[in-house]
Amino acid sequence: MMQADPVMAEQTSANSEGIVGLDEPKKMTREDWRKKKELEEQRKLGNAPAEVDEEGKDINPHIPQYISSVPWYIDPSKRPTLKHQRPQTENEKQFSTVGEWYKRGVQENTVSTKFRKGACENCGAITHKKKDCLERPRKVGARYTGTGIAPDEQAQVQLSLDYDGKRDRWNGYDPEEHQRIVEEYAKVDLAKRTLKAQKLQDELASGKLDQTEREHDSEGEDEDKYADDIDMPGQNFDSKRRITVRNLRIREDTAKYLRNLDPNSAYYDPKTRAMRENPYSNTGMNPDEVGYAGDNFVRYSGDTISMAQTQLFAWEAYEKGSEVHLQADPTKLELLHRSFKVKKEDFKEMQRESILEKYGGQEHLDAPPRELLLAQTEDYVEYSRHGAVLKGQEKAVARSKYEEDVLINNHTCIWGSFWKDGFWGYKCCHSMVKQSYCTGETGVQIDNSDCVPFDEGVTETQNEEQPKTLLEMHQEKMKDKKKKKKNKKNKKHSSDSSDSEDEEKKKEKLKKALEAEDKRVKQVETMMQLDERKRPYHSLKEVKAPTEEELEAFRMKRCRPDDPMASFLGQ
Repeated sequence: MMQADPVMAEQTSANSEGIVGLDEPKKMTREDWRKKKELEEQRKLGNAPAEVDEEGKDINPHIPQYISSVPWYIDPSKRPTLKHQRPQTENEKQFSTVGEWYKRGVQENTVSTKFRKGACENCGAITHKKKDCLERPRKVGARYTGTGIAPDEQAQVQLSLDYDGKRDRWNGYDPEEHQRIVEEYAKVDLAKRTLKAQKLQDELASGKLDQTEREHDSEGEDEDKYADDIDMPGQNFDSKRRITVRNLRIREDTAKYLRNLDPNSAYYDPKTRAMRENPYSNTGMNPDEVGYAGDNFVRYSGDTISMAQTQLFAWEAYEKGSEVHLQADPTKLELLHRSFKVKKEDFKEMQRESILEKYGGQEHLDAPPRELLLAQTEDYVEYSRHGAVLKGQEKAVARSKYEEDVLINNHTCIWGSFWKDGFWGYKCCHSMVKQSYCTGETGVQIDNSDCVPFDEGVTETQNEEQPKTLLEMHQEKMKDKKKKKKNKKNKKHSSDSSDSEDEEKKKEKLKKALEAEDKRVKQVETMMQLDERKRPYHSLKEVKAPTEEELEAFRMKRCRPDDPMASFLGQ
């Protein structure tokens, strides 16, 4: 193959480069594309000279096109170049230094004495306008008064931070702020030590501490020895609730959930591997003889209960000001707990004796149990070797949901223990009024028959006719219509006779209603004359809707104060 002329190749490359450079936005033809590819192959083989940039430097033909091509957002040059891949030293952006930050506060020695043009109309500072002023709006601004000019703030610089400067969390931090915090804590620590020394001197003066405690306190106890006062990160260090012991087991042991496969047995929590109850509780086995009695068995056996009581006493004493701790001073805590229990028992005994001395009742406390009084019992009770009841008679179930034998208002009998003439009352005083106060033998001697509420009215209303229902009234109307259709010829005679009969019945009913109304009025008058505490209890009286005759009788017997003849009615 004949070697290509370098001069012709260079001209061809220049022409192609000119075509490509000028017509880059346009679509290349097949011929131009083929020539470009041939030229690139000749340059890679070394048969054609390399491209030269605008600075006269050769461009490596093996550089990929996506690196050598200029991005669209940079002004493309006529000639190929790698300038965009080199550091831009002349146009490099100047970033702010590390110590440079926004200025705070106001400028020193720049307080003006007169108003300046363009300054804030409210306070007179030149660094902001009226709408950005942070001072209280004045009634007359500094623009008009010319006095009280506020100092100018620091001129805020526009920081240009680089990538690291924008993400530096300590950029602009003033180390003097930390020094102020250290000084504040030092003052607090000094005050605490002064108070502690003063308290120690007071205890030494009063003689509360012995020589050993003085030596121990002289070394300077650290207040952080109490674990209850420490808040550790990541966990709650409250000794009342903190549990850090892992509930692990040895793999050779039987798993807890395999001890009893009954689904109604003790619940097993797979997350914490805990089975708090006894899995053999429903099998009837003795909990002292089984190999595993639940997680709570360990908590409630041995010295665990006494240890828990001692710890609870230590917490209560510490809250009330006593400097005791279970791990720091176990002997002191034990002696203090014993003395507390002795004093507590003495106080209970003294309180019991004072109550018995004031109210009596010692004979009931000294009485022997019911089993000894009756000399026998049929209650079966089974005890364990520790004295705990394993099997026994169940607790008696209450037979009534209401309170029984509850005596109120000095009564010796309950309500309903006395019955007379259809009314309930109290047997102790024969009172028919519920919730009344007992009068004793005096109430028994008094005849309460007159105080029975509306006795006569009840008997009379029972004899009266019951009001008809709507169904009965409708049936009667339907019967009347049928009779009227059958007896059309004798309509006038039948109507006259029926009207006369109805009028007679109405007159009789009205007469009875008037008599009953007179009795009712007299009874009301007698009741109003009695003392309100002696009036009978009348809530059991039957209440029904009045009839037309009763309403008419009430209207006729009603006293009208506006009637001019009302004064002559009683004569």
